[in-house]
Amino acid sequence: MTEYLTVEKLFNENGKNLQLEIINSKIGFERKINVPKVDRPGLELTGFWKYFKKERMPIFGIKEKTYLDTLSLERIEIIFEKFFQEGIPCAIFAHKIKLPDIVAELANKYKITLFETQMLTSDLIHFLLDYLRWQLAPRLNVHGTLVDVYGVGLLITGRSGIGKSEIALDLIERGHRLISDDSVRIIKRSDNVLIGAGHELLGHHLEIRGIGIINIAKMYGVRGIRKRKRIEVQVELDDWKSGGKYERVGSKEVYKNILGVPVPNIQLPIFPGKNITVICETIALNQMLKTFGNNSAQEFEKMLELQIQQKLKLKKINNYLETDFE
Repeated sequence: MTEYLTVEKLFNENGKNLQLEIINSKIGFERKINVPKVDRPGLELTGFWKYFKKERMPIFGIKEKTYLDTLSLERIEIIFEKFFQEGIPCAIFAHKIKLPDIVAELANKYKITLFETQMLTSDLIHFLLDYLRWQLAPRLNVHGTLVDVYGVGLLITGRSGIGKSEIALDLIERGHRLISDDSVRIIKRSDNVLIGAGHELLGHHLEIRGIGIINIAKMYGVRGIRKRKRIEVQVELDDWKSGGKYERVGSKEVYKNILGVPVPNIQLPIFPGKNITVICETIALNQMLKTFGNNSAQEFEKMLELQIQQKLKLKKINNYLETDFE
């Protein structure tokens, strides 16, 4: 699910950093911004509107202002009326450039908020794109626990009550860090990057059955928590089943699709007495090895295959010698 952003939220969260000032009024603050892109209106100013994207926020800089200065007031009125009729979310004028009063009057007519800023156009666009990509990225909520183990983000999932929170608590006790428990907010940052974070309401709290809610941030301090982490492995806890088919070698990796991103998935059977915490640490360390190009399972298979081939060659030689009677 991709969320939407309002002009009001954009201004409240970035007004100070972007040095935004409202030119006309807050009349269009409720308008939605749905795409993580902005627009530099160039061809539109000349009257070519075929590829105009009305859902994008237009940014006007010195280049646009210099061209507008060559136009008559009537032509400027026609251009901006077309912009505002299309229903753009809002418009931002960099370098604090000044426009004729008719532009603000038309913006009020069509309920479009206009901003001005002293920032350079390139700096403004760079900041806005980074902010919009984060706010409007595809995201979903997953029932699970996210822990940073040796710098590797482990998403621990499984049925309710299987012991995810207890494992997280044990990992924190061993020096690792909690990102979120019970509900993990997953945000897709690029084609192959998933960032996991907690919810503001839940904070860094753990629910331990039999004890209740505990505050990890207060109990362990900053060493036991972090705000967000890239998800690199999903550890799926499963009740041990006699006769169940579980991975024994691990040469063929299994992936789970999350928001279109394949994430290494490890099905981990559990039963009383099994040290899941140490296994989670091992999973994290093994993932780090794979990142550096060392796959233990595949190397083991290659070594095994090499030994088999050597034994077969030796057997052929022995068979030949046994039949040589000269």
